[in-house]
Amino acid sequence: MINRTTEDLLRELTPQVLGALVRRYGNFDSCEDAVSEALLAAATQWPETGVPEQPRGWLITVASRRLIDLLRADQARRRREESLAQWEIRPGPASPGDPDPADSDDSLILLFLCCHPSLSPASQIALTLRAVGGLTTAEIARAFLVPEATMTRRITRAKQSITGSGIPFALPPREQQLERVAAVLHVLYLIFNEGYASTAGPDLHRPELAAEAIRLARLMHRLTDDAEAAGLLALMLLTDARRDARTGPAGELITMAEQDRSRWDREMITEGVSLISSVLPRGEPGPYQLQAAIAAIHDEAPSADQTDWPQIVALYRLLLRVSDNPVVELNHAVAVAMAAGPAAGLDLINDLDASGRLGDDHRLIAVRAHLLELAGDHGAARSAYRAAADRAVNLVQQRYLRDRARRLEEDDDGG
Repeated sequence: MINRTTEDLLRELTPQVLGALVRRYGNFDSCEDAVSEALLAAATQWPETGVPEQPRGWLITVASRRLIDLLRADQARRRREESLAQWEIRPGPASPGDPDPADSDDSLILLFLCCHPSLSPASQIALTLRAVGGLTTAEIARAFLVPEATMTRRITRAKQSITGSGIPFALPPREQQLERVAAVLHVLYLIFNEGYASTAGPDLHRPELAAEAIRLARLMHRLTDDAEAAGLLALMLLTDARRDARTGPAGELITMAEQDRSRWDREMITEGVSLISSVLPRGEPGPYQLQAAIAAIHDEAPSADQTDWPQIVALYRLLLRVSDNPVVELNHAVAVAMAAGPAAGLDLINDLDASGRLGDDHRLIAVRAHLLELAGDHGAARSAYRAAADRAVNLVQQRYLRDRARRLEEDDDGG
């Protein structure tokens, strides 16, 4: 049986090996099939023979041989001349002065390819998890609560789109790289959010998704000297550090104010704080850095009552300048309520509601319910909690919101 260390090594090498084959041969779909077979061979042989001295080279060699077998089988079905033309190496020779493409980090190029702007966000996420993350199609389908056949079609269309578009396997032009890094970070952010706070289904967390997002964020941080990549990794670490304390013995939701902070992962917090502290002095911080700074204040507070809410309000105001996001406005309203009282927060909630930017999102109604409860208006709070529960899709969140309404009703009856 393959052990965890070997499994982690294979997952780490997957994008490097796939990237090397795509760079050489140009056909994403067939290259992925060949790499999958090489990984299967490694998982079967390495536990008995030991990990080779050059595991990456071993995988590339085995995958290349398998790809050649696939090409020969294809050539047997078609006329040889047509098949050879299709399977020639696509990238031309490097022009004078250009670095050898082999010197580029294939993992980074593969991330850019999977998050190409021509693909839909859903396709970017699925392809990134499949090609770079090394997750099986079945694992991705389970994580996003869709049938495996649906996810197979989504990934296949994404690969065909890349293959048919003629997108070169190379780093984007320098003037596009900042924008393309931002696209990759956004995809990783979406993957992490779905893992940490699932939008649907019976579970609050999907830890395999959050863990994969953190692993890929580490990869981006290592491959780029980008402050926002460091900020995103810090944000993920500082947020995921609280995961074990977010649910009780029966899987019920526990809010941050009520969590047992001794259950927070101090190693993750230390790493996250160190990361964000190292990049904030570089200059104008981006949205991931600001969110990480906010998360660090929460994580370093000894208790909920000792949270530095005025500092969090100030950071949210900076975040609002660089991020036109209604969820940021919602979180800012909560911070204002905690710093200046629930009435001040409710004023901001009412303005946000009037704008229509969050529509019927249950989070807006749930925050209103919480602030109404803090203000002592238990009747209105109960109604709002129930309305939020009716709109929530995640079952854990539904149960929490209904329980809040029930407890308020019991408190009032007892009074």
